[in-house]
Amino acid sequence: MASQSIPKPFQKILDPTKIGTWNIVRRPPVENHSLIQGKPREQNSNAFKTHQFKEGVRLRKALNAITHGKNIFVYHNIRTNQVVYSLTRYLEKNSVLRQLVYHGKKTVPATLRKDMWVPYYSVHFNEPKVGLRAYHLLREFAMQRQLSPPREMVTITEKYLDQKRPRDPEQAKKFDEKYGDKVGWLMEKKDRARALMDQKATSVADVSAVLAIQEEEIKNGFADGKRGYLTRTARRRRREARTKEATKAAEQAERVAELEQTLSTPEVVYKVQEPHGSNGLEGEGVKILWTDVQDARFAQAWPARVRHGELDLTRDHVMPGQKLEYGVEVLADEAFKEKQPETQSEKQE
Repeated sequence: MASQSIPKPFQKILDPTKIGTWNIVRRPPVENHSLIQGKPREQNSNAFKTHQFKEGVRLRKALNAITHGKNIFVYHNIRTNQVVYSLTRYLEKNSVLRQLVYHGKKTVPATLRKDMWVPYYSVHFNEPKVGLRAYHLLREFAMQRQLSPPREMVTITEKYLDQKRPRDPEQAKKFDEKYGDKVGWLMEKKDRARALMDQKATSVADVSAVLAIQEEEIKNGFADGKRGYLTRTARRRRREARTKEATKAAEQAERVAELEQTLSTPEVVYKVQEPHGSNGLEGEGVKILWTDVQDARFAQAWPARVRHGELDLTRDHVMPGQKLEYGVEVLADEAFKEKQPETQSEKQE
């Protein structure tokens, strides 16, 4: 009698950027009566719950390290149009509040309300150093504009008066008497705050400018791994830093491996890794995915290496992935002309 062959388990790849909000990641399983703070702890004790929460934070950091710097996720506030940048698909309270500038009363919330922040767009790179550089530039541009805004941004104009003028004829008459001769003056404090908080359009212009700046930096050898002359002390510090990074990377890889083992079953083996070719671009290409692709027109021009696409629809506050039509990844280039997928004959050529 021939022995029956045991079927191999099915392997499934998990995107590390999309599982950070899973309960099993936020609260990883810890055995009851585990040794915590020198004593075996019950799972209902505060020490056990605190330890489990900290383990979840460490696990999420390990998952984020896999693609750290390759993705920038941008959210905007549906009420104030404030814009924040994140290196993770989900928003973190401390990271968001740190980016909000105080412009007066009730301009900075006391806490993060996730129902007020919705996905705006996401930027994807192939090189982590390039992505981190873009992230720092975007943060700097946003902060500089709010702390030292151009005068035309906070000046009363005819367009500003037309938008603010009341519909009621009597109220409109009083409004014109008050503001009719103030064209060119600075806005009132409350109106200035609203104008400075509205970063939705300027954020798109910033992304376009940052990518153009990076084109010149890449031509000059940025992120090519080459360094100038280093002193003996600098070389020693570099060796120490690389040793610490290697140790930390080993610890993070061990945590990810434990998560894979926890999720896997005899039928399905889960692997947490960046999907092959997830960005869909090669070399120095950049992909930007939009909730509404028409928002890309806030920028005057885009570098040739940029490709635009659409984000999938979502009902929660977590940034979704790319919208696929019939399983085909469709991107736009140049003047937003749709980039058609290659035919079988073109692929063979």
